[in-house]
Amino acid sequence: MKVIMTMIQGFCMSLADSVPGVSGGTIAFIMGFYDRFIGSLDAMVSGNKEQKKKAAVFLVKLMCGWGIGFCMSVLVIGNLFHTYIYQLCSLFMGLTIFSLPIIFREEKESIIGHYKNVIFALIGVGVVVAITYSNQHIGAGSSVDISALSWKNGIYLFVVAMIAISAMVLPGISGSTLLLIFGLYVPIISGIKEFLHFNFQYVPALFVFGCGVIVGILSVIKLVKLGLERHRSAMIYFILGLMFGSLYAIVMGPTTLDVPQEAMGVKTFHVVFFLLGGVILFALEKLKHIAERTTEVCVTE
Repeated sequence: MKVIMTMIQGFCMSLADSVPGVSGGTIAFIMGFYDRFIGSLDAMVSGNKEQKKKAAVFLVKLMCGWGIGFCMSVLVIGNLFHTYIYQLCSLFMGLTIFSLPIIFREEKESIIGHYKNVIFALIGVGVVVAITYSNQHIGAGSSVDISALSWKNGIYLFVVAMIAISAMVLPGISGSTLLLIFGLYVPIISGIKEFLHFNFQYVPALFVFGCGVIVGILSVIKLVKLGLERHRSAMIYFILGLMFGSLYAIVMGPTTLDVPQEAMGVKTFHVVFFLLGGVILFALEKLKHIAERTTEVCVTE
């Protein structure tokens, strides 16, 4: 039963990682296994033999669920993203906004009474807004064609992958949101979709992207772990700032499509999909409680 629950946790993470809005780290945080997730990644980098073995068992189970969910998500979202962009962006916004009170409740000790750290929240907002604004006016990622990889695009893919995976392990802005900001979300999702349909034209680009992901994890995981252990309040405020800033990125998401659309506005906002985001998070919280009860039963037995 524990194996199944861990795979379900990985499955839920993958659904968040594959779409802009809430990161897989946020889902791990909501479902109560974020510290174990970060600790396991850190153990794989710098732990002893026993710690690495224990971490590997957990991560393999988690990644099995993640892989299944990600493939399913890509195959579906790849078809929906162009046709239902405003519905999806409304859903992403709901996931982000409704997750804020959950994080506040779980981390109230790190938030209440530490209001001087609000500067880190402002920095988080500023980082996302600045990157989004720059991309809209410079167009760095919108013209990237990853089907024919050049050395310039390869470097761009590698660096963005490092940045994106750093966001995926943080319970704040999602890596997919950053890919959206840099104009690479649609190309990467499309490339993975084509690969799943046995079109290997995108393999070089996906390989470079994967290398960037690995280097990003090895580089950032120790910093994230130390930051949460020694400066948790500042980190939580920074994460909240990233999440608030990601709302602007989501609104501007339609402008990064291959055929740019207008930014989401009042007329293109879909309330039903926005509320669906809250329903999804409510269901995840219920699943978290089920997992906790399952763990307690297994320990008792």
